[in-house]
Amino acid sequence: MDAIKKYDKKLYKAIVGEQKRQQENLELIASENYATDAVLEAQGSVLTNKYAEGYPGRRWYGGCEHVDIAESLAICRVKKLYKAEHANVQPHSGSSANMAVVFSQLKFGEKILAMDLACGGHLTHGHPLNFSGKYFRIIPYGVDRKTERLDYDAILSLGKKHKPKLVIAGASAYSRTIHAKRLREVCDKIGAMLMTDMAHIAGLVAAGCHPNPVPYSEFVTSTTHKTLCGPRSGFILCKKKFAKPIDYMVFPGLQGGPLMHIIAAKAVAFKEAQTERFKKKQIQTVKNAYALSEQLKRLGYRIVSNGTDNHMLLVDVFKSKGITGKEASAVLDKARITVNKNLIPYDTQPPLVASGIRLGSPALTTRGMKEEQMKYIAGLIDVVLSNISNKKKIREVREAVSNLTKKFPIYKSRVLL
Repeated sequence: MDAIKKYDKKLYKAIVGEQKRQQENLELIASENYATDAVLEAQGSVLTNKYAEGYPGRRWYGGCEHVDIAESLAICRVKKLYKAEHANVQPHSGSSANMAVVFSQLKFGEKILAMDLACGGHLTHGHPLNFSGKYFRIIPYGVDRKTERLDYDAILSLGKKHKPKLVIAGASAYSRTIHAKRLREVCDKIGAMLMTDMAHIAGLVAAGCHPNPVPYSEFVTSTTHKTLCGPRSGFILCKKKFAKPIDYMVFPGLQGGPLMHIIAAKAVAFKEAQTERFKKKQIQTVKNAYALSEQLKRLGYRIVSNGTDNHMLLVDVFKSKGITGKEASAVLDKARITVNKNLIPYDTQPPLVASGIRLGSPALTTRGMKEEQMKYIAGLIDVVLSNISNKKKIREVREAVSNLTKKFPIYKSRVLL
């Protein structure tokens, strides 16, 4: 970063500070990961200079012969990866991908059946301040109060009662397998389309660690930066009969020029996701989340739904330790353990306080950590949350974290070649 260092010292300092934070902290935020060197290089390439409104072979600008190759590679690779009929790789994010699907298929005011944010859903699945909640009638479905898992019979009952045009599957804080096949059966019985937002589990799906929703869904949306380890962006997969309305809604409906450097980085990520090394990493990601969950249970913590099938888990710290998610997140941060506060199903705390924390294993797995380290980290978390006012104990954990992260440097473990 010689140019930035010379020209913009304040920005350079911020970037170096973030680089240091990532190296020294235990990153347990479920939606974060480390992009590979090849992905970072593509993002920083000269492709950022090129305007390319339109699609490969159908651009509004000249000089697109090389970026056409990059986008075509991304399209072909993601279709192969998920066995999809059509793909649009231009959405700037998972949110814009969701928006493109919904706007292309529904009129304002039509009904959508989607997972309640309070039970693990996402903002774009119907939050009243989001486009989804503002412009469409949202019928929320939750999880069973006892099992804290999806109740597909209850979802069917809601569907029969309200007759939504679209059912949205997927979540941002749900630690169990989402069965798209069961939701397909629901949709067939109520005459609805199915959109699966697989943003969190895209890497697991690619590696066969979670059922592929593509055969059962009219539309599948995703980000590319979570378990998939790519750039911060999104994509849409759909049945071929929906290709035109989806493509027209992305451009010119919602976006102008696509980010060609990011699309190139997606092409890299989709190629990496087809490797045996990537598959092994996803398998380890699931094993690590399970090990972390089981060890925390042994230490007396209540885990929402009593465990995990994927890369994340929710810990009920309020019931376990009498502290809020906000308090837990803040004190863990002092020990260089990065998590996020999170609502648990039927939470009695307000959203900005919350009763739980969400933990994820992707970033630490990318660094090369395995079950042994997960069990050790569970112990560190317990020490902190059992001594939230004990500065000496927190300093000791901070030192332990420092010793651990030195053994797993990011730059040595993230490259997939």
